[in-house]
Amino acid sequence: MTARYCSPAQAPAPAFATGLAAERLSALASGRRMWVNGTVLHYCFFDRDTDASVIPVPGTGMTRRVSWAGAGEQRDVVRECFEEWRHLGIGITFAEADDPSEAELRIGFQLGAGSWSAVGRDALQAGRHERTMNFGWDLTAPGERGTALHEIGHALGMLHEHQSPFAGIHWDDEAVYAEMAGPPHHWSRERTHDNILRKLGPDEVNGSVWDPHSIMEFPFPSGLVLEPEQYRAGLHPPGPLSAADKEFALRWYPPAHPAGPPALVPFRSAPLGLGPGEQADFVVDPPQTRTYTLGTFGDSDAVVVVFEERDGEPRYLAGQDDGGTPHNATISARLVKGRRYFVRVRLYSAWGSGETAVMCW
Repeated sequence: MTARYCSPAQAPAPAFATGLAAERLSALASGRRMWVNGTVLHYCFFDRDTDASVIPVPGTGMTRRVSWAGAGEQRDVVRECFEEWRHLGIGITFAEADDPSEAELRIGFQLGAGSWSAVGRDALQAGRHERTMNFGWDLTAPGERGTALHEIGHALGMLHEHQSPFAGIHWDDEAVYAEMAGPPHHWSRERTHDNILRKLGPDEVNGSVWDPHSIMEFPFPSGLVLEPEQYRAGLHPPGPLSAADKEFALRWYPPAHPAGPPALVPFRSAPLGLGPGEQADFVVDPPQTRTYTLGTFGDSDAVVVVFEERDGEPRYLAGQDDGGTPHNATISARLVKGRRYFVRVRLYSAWGSGETAVMCW
């Protein structure tokens, strides 16, 4: 059976201000997709009649509606795979939500549309009723459970392992293009380049060495890899999470301190109904307001600062960073539709700090 490959949603490259030091650029690039450690990521499954894509019927000039809903058996596979990632002991937890507006990860099962996921915090750029993850084939078929583990890896911020610059893979490019142009993928040369042949930058990779056993590694048939020689006959990762997958997850999301504060919730704006150029008052209230909660910090002092992103750099907008802001302080700011904001939380205790992002739409 021909292997099926995922095609992650491609986000535009970030634009950073000119003149930044190399270390600052590397830090911005490598961490821009990662969630704040301690986050509770909510996921939901689309299941309403209106949750669907309208696609053209070739040769007829007509369209048809294709549902995003998945059968219970498909959902159960995804739930089990979220649990498998969580059981690694990472500092990220997952909670299922019923309402797409309450979930950062929104999952569809549109058959024939491929399997893909937004990478890490790129999911926050999608509209509240858009998919951030899709499964385009039967996850209950033999060997397909790994697809769900793979897409959740993307949702945690991981990229394709075979694109690592440390892999040293020398491809037969035209053979790869020909393989992917046929069934079941029918990929364009551009999509094949983006998902297989393009080398990641050093600040994008999952680790410092190539892991051919990673869940983020594609299997490949013979005739596509020229070097390393041992993979000319094909590359066949075993399927489950590897030791390096666990190492990556624990490096970015170390386990919470057992006596630490409650987990953070990704900070997202509610739909404000603004016209172009209009503004609205906006309140960040950590201990009380559900939609805008970043965390309730117990008895610790904390600082909450809101930044507006301009030219790829966060510029101060509101809040205090003096080391003495009480944990229940209310920070008010005015957000403009279409702009991106950052919220930085610093806990003056052993539990460290974090940053997350919001798109005001």
